[in-house]
Amino acid sequence: MKKTAVLLYPNFSEYELTTALSILMQGGKPITIIGQTKEPIKGEAGMVCLPELAFNEVNIEDYDSLLMTGCMDILEVAESDDYIQFIKEITSQEGFVIASISSSPYLLAKAGVLKGKKYTVGLYEEARKSSPYFEEENFVGELVVEDGNVITAWGSAFIEWGVRFGKALDLEFEPAWYGK
Repeated sequence: MKKTAVLLYPNFSEYELTTALSILMQGGKPITIIGQTKEPIKGEAGMVCLPELAFNEVNIEDYDSLLMTGCMDILEVAESDDYIQFIKEITSQEGFVIASISSSPYLLAKAGVLKGKKYTVGLYEEARKSSPYFEEENFVGELVVEDGNVITAWGSAFIEWGVRFGKALDLEFEPAWYGK
C-alpha cells in the first residue's frame, strides 16, 4: 500500500492534522512525516515533531497522497524553493490526492498545483487577491472545496476536511467518530 506524505514546516498547525491523522490510522493508511531536513520542527502550539525523512530522502513513487496543514506564517515557508519544488515533484504523479488546509493552499498555488482547480484558502481576502499565484476566478468561499484530486479547507473545517480526505483515499473508517 502506498503512503501519505505528511508535510511539516515551522509553526505548523497541530490541531488541523488531528482528524485526518486519526482517519488515516483507522483506515490502516501508512504515513511518513516529511520535513525540509530531519531536524525537529516545532508547531504553533509548541509540539515538536521529528521528521522521518528529509526531502532529498523521499522516493515519491512510495506515495499516493499529501497532507498539508496551515501554519502561522506561510509566506516565510513559501520563500523556500525547497518546499515548492518538493510539492511540485510529489504531486506530479497521476491520481495523486492532495489535502491542504488553512494557509497551506498558498504553497499549492505557488507550486502551480491549483491551476484550473476550484479551491478555498484560510487567508485574508486582500492577501489572496494580491498574490500572483491564486486564480481568483477559481476561489470558492466555502469551508471545504473538493476539485478532482485536491481538497482545500479553512482551518475551522478540519473535521470535514479530514473526513473528505479519508473518503478520497477510499479508506474504511467510521465518520461517526468525528461527529459526521
